[in-house]
Amino acid sequence: MRLWSETFRDGGLMPADHAFAEIDPASRVRLAGNRNPHLAWDEVPNGTESLALFCIDPDAPQDASLANVEDQALPLTAPRGDFYHWSLLDLPTAMRSIAAGQFSSGITARGKQAPTVSWPDSSGTYALRQGINDYTAWFAGDAGMGGDYYGYDGPCPPWNDERIHHYIFRLYALDVPHLALPERFTGQQAHAALYGHILDEAQLVVAYSLNPELALTLKK
Repeated sequence: MRLWSETFRDGGLMPADHAFAEIDPASRVRLAGNRNPHLAWDEVPNGTESLALFCIDPDAPQDASLANVEDQALPLTAPRGDFYHWSLLDLPTAMRSIAAGQFSSGITARGKQAPTVSWPDSSGTYALRQGINDYTAWFAGDAGMGGDYYGYDGPCPPWNDERIHHYIFRLYALDVPHLALPERFTGQQAHAALYGHILDEAQLVVAYSLNPELALTLKK
């Protein structure tokens, strides 16, 4: 299976318009376009019943108390874990691309509230399921931003992080039309439900940083 994007090249830099936040020289960061990137795929194997798409940041700090602290760097060696930015399930085999901004454009305070999104084609309209992403936990307890964040919300790595963050867009071909999950599910739950159903997979990796010094190295 083959996966590509017109938004970025594999191993390249995520454009700020597709991130949750971007660098602001005056205030460190500001909210950004938060548009999901364009993605397209082909060479889907025979026997595929549906596809599943994930966006995961494996460089997220496990200790959030170290993030975005004035006069303190988040060390390169700090423990890291997965942060799920997107889980999109039940993609039909007829679907071969996602347009930039199709499922996310702009910041929605307290999160986008649609657990399903529609994809129409000539044979009908399909309901695609979206999991809650990890901004749900990140903003928990925040009066202005707390809520269930369904679907895609883009990169917002800590601005004091010494590590460049990488975002893995991974597409799976599955041998089942639906995964056994509750209506409200996390990216971790969706990823675990893939076990035993994967026929093939493809991925793209893109980098992003809100640390001004690291961001300059990415642009070179």
